[in-house]
Amino acid sequence: MIKLASTLACAILLTTAATTPVLAAERATDPLDSPRWSDMEKGILSGAPYVFDARVRVEAPTTAENPLNVPITIDATALADVKEILVFADFNPILEILRFYPDAAPAYIGFRVKLQQSTPVRAAVRTGDGVWHVGGTLVNTVGGGCTAPSMGSTSSEWQKRLNEVTTRTWNEGPMSGRLRMRIIHPMDTGLIAGIPPFHLESVVLSDEAGRPLARLEVSQPVSENPVFTLSRGSNAGALHARGRDNNGNTFNVRVPQ
Repeated sequence: MIKLASTLACAILLTTAATTPVLAAERATDPLDSPRWSDMEKGILSGAPYVFDARVRVEAPTTAENPLNVPITIDATALADVKEILVFADFNPILEILRFYPDAAPAYIGFRVKLQQSTPVRAAVRTGDGVWHVGGTLVNTVGGGCTAPSMGSTSSEWQKRLNEVTTRTWNEGPMSGRLRMRIIHPMDTGLIAGIPPFHLESVVLSDEAGRPLARLEVSQPVSENPVFTLSRGSNAGALHARGRDNNGNTFNVRVPQ
């Protein structure tokens, strides 16, 4: 288990980090001082140019009491021309958590994640020039989130409600323009003997004309019964949400305005 710095110290390090893009081979200094950052450069960023950037805000509790449901918020709205957001955790057995493509939506997403141990949680944001802008935070937890069975895998009810979608939208107040979507799914990681991987793979939000608003590629570390919070941006009409899991089960629902 790694030793974690304070949230304030992390914020200072991220703010003062260099903002000139570098190649992974050039070994930029990691503001979170993770011994696994060189592996993240090679395995996650694949040698592409990147910069540690305080404009990529990753919000999470400094200490997470429940490693099965750690709330994470990614806000990259301070960056222009965002094409993709890749979220990953240095010390999870499954590194990649999700990929978010904000096609016509602001670069903002909230969700919950399973963490196996204390770890940096990061968001790499790819802009139109091909540079990854990396932000992150450190989360302490008791661990075991990725190797604990889901409640759904032991329930006789989950098959009846699999991929059931409920939504809520806000049209006024501080949450105005936000959409929250909950999907019933066990999100089994496949790291438990006798329980194969069973998880959502993709979620697509589109307008009534079928134009994509946002797309998600989802991996096993996202928490059971995922809840995604997104911003609708300028789209004030009804939306459609469709998705599938790795076993081919699908959903397609209309989201009222």
